[in-house]
Amino acid sequence: MPRNVTEKLIAAHLVEGRMTPGAEIGLRIDQTLTQDATGTMVMLELEAMGLDRVRTELSAQYVDHNLLQQDNKNPDDHRFLHSACQRFGVWFSPPGNGVSHPLHQARFGKPGKTLLGSDSHTPAAGALGMLAMGAGGIEVAMAMAGKPYHLPMPLVRGVRITGALPDWVSAKDVILEMLRRHGVSGAVGQVIEYHGPGLAGLSAMDRHVIANMGTELGATSTVFPADDEVRRYLAAHGREEDYLELLADDGASYDEEEELDLSTLEPLIAMPSSPGNVKRVAEVAGEPIYQVYVGSSANPGYRDFAVVAEMVKSRTPEPSVSFDVNPTSRELLRNLMRDGYLDPLLAAGARLHQAGCNGCIGMGQAPATNAISLRTVPRNFPGRSGTREDKVCLVSPETAAASALTGRITDPRTLNMDYPRIVEPTRFDRHDWLLQPPPSPDDGAKVELVKGPNIASIPEFDALPESLELPVLLAVGDDVSTDEIMPAGARVLPFRSNIPRISNFVFGMVDESYPKRATEVRERSGHALVAGANYGQGSSREHAALAPRYLGLRAIIAVSFARIHWQNLVSFGILPLVFDDPTDRAPLVRGVRIELKNLYNALRGRSRLELITTASDRPIPVHHDLSTRQVEILLAGGLINHTRSRIS
Repeated sequence: MPRNVTEKLIAAHLVEGRMTPGAEIGLRIDQTLTQDATGTMVMLELEAMGLDRVRTELSAQYVDHNLLQQDNKNPDDHRFLHSACQRFGVWFSPPGNGVSHPLHQARFGKPGKTLLGSDSHTPAAGALGMLAMGAGGIEVAMAMAGKPYHLPMPLVRGVRITGALPDWVSAKDVILEMLRRHGVSGAVGQVIEYHGPGLAGLSAMDRHVIANMGTELGATSTVFPADDEVRRYLAAHGREEDYLELLADDGASYDEEEELDLSTLEPLIAMPSSPGNVKRVAEVAGEPIYQVYVGSSANPGYRDFAVVAEMVKSRTPEPSVSFDVNPTSRELLRNLMRDGYLDPLLAAGARLHQAGCNGCIGMGQAPATNAISLRTVPRNFPGRSGTREDKVCLVSPETAAASALTGRITDPRTLNMDYPRIVEPTRFDRHDWLLQPPPSPDDGAKVELVKGPNIASIPEFDALPESLELPVLLAVGDDVSTDEIMPAGARVLPFRSNIPRISNFVFGMVDESYPKRATEVRERSGHALVAGANYGQGSSREHAALAPRYLGLRAIIAVSFARIHWQNLVSFGILPLVFDDPTDRAPLVRGVRIELKNLYNALRGRSRLELITTASDRPIPVHHDLSTRQVEILLAGGLINHTRSRIS
């Protein structure tokens, strides 16, 4: 039977289950990616498991998020991560070397492989014909220990690409068009696979942009074929021997299909404060701006910077605009400098920052209050920039540069200039010496983990009780992101390896009183939350589950959950329940009490699941979407308890 690329990748790595949509499957993981905002917990979890050395083909740790060294906390964690990489056999990329996703694709990406990362934008590597997925840190730790990664078998949505991009339209506009069509939850439970004749005009880094932001659609992953363009890309990075052709079979079909004609696209913009709030740039042109920010894991390529350099060459941006250039690697900087693209940026007044995630995750470059910031980053959730009352918009490099020149949101097609056509190098100068391979197993076994005073052990949690009686401490609406549950930024992220400290910031963007109120009821009973649709969208950070669990969160009842956060809740023993009827959510407001009885039998399917609540004179029917394996993890109080009990 003919197979598409996604089906081939899954079939080649399937170790548990059957490829029936919705059924739980287990996949062998070839590679893992961790970054410092999530990797510290992964390394602590490996230590808790007693692992001697990773069992993957390759694992890599990047320090790209928490680069500000305003006190000891971040540099202490960088030392800890370096020692953990030596101890467990992991490649290490130090601070300032660059952003994980483009670095990993350039150095380690291989067609036909699986990649699991503790970062939600890990699917960017799908640009090379990989099955790359984001997951919670503890799931990545299990994969590093050689265990399968479990997930519901996704549907495969085929997007047939035709036509060619017009001038002033680029890959960012392609994924913004997908978000305009489908919104931030339009691809939940799906892998998006792009195919068709139009792919010939999209470079591997164009595909990286599209695959990176497929996460914002809620997709499990995004997959492209490994074709001649992938061969060209690998050759340019000195790795043509790693090429493997991987194409869909003739006659392959998809669970869902749509078509996207590139020639019909125009410059698009995601307005505050959601990647799904997409409009035509022409509709909002003329709005004054404060900041233009170029570079991130979503637009990390050579052409993304070169096209901006050409646009501002011998021109003066509007002086009132903060023109921020965020290079994605040292190697990229060297190649831009070699080819004459760095000087025009500096001459135009660009503020050049160190290679890393920086402002994308709220680590510096925060915009002014209520001032528009145009960014080539992947998401614009409220306050993510570091400014609580921000107005971040997502745009292409072309729209960003055009707006920097005018000081207003500007459709680049209206500029009086020729479209700069960038030819990517046939060979990139490599800058590998900072990327450190792991020592031999014998040498690694001698390494002691270096822990600073801010690193705390992972809290231990009890098993799920057979019945729960809980107050509803918070009720929230639809599309609540992990940035709103567990904020990022320079004030919060330095505590990522200290759960008691970071828990003080939980729901800081929603209700600053939540941590104090949760602490007051934690020992007596714990508490519950009520939520709307797509709860937990966005980042894969497990702190958004782990810190609330530390504060006593035992259950969340929602209309629906985002995939990664749903699994993170299970991994830390928080019960995720779904309303049978979404309208039953309305009376469950803050202060209402709920009761769940006979949970063990109910979760195992032997009795009905229903809420008894002070807000209704009838039980409210709910259900769960957990596999048998997940139920047992939940009953044990989380994945660490479950794994420990199986070992003992």
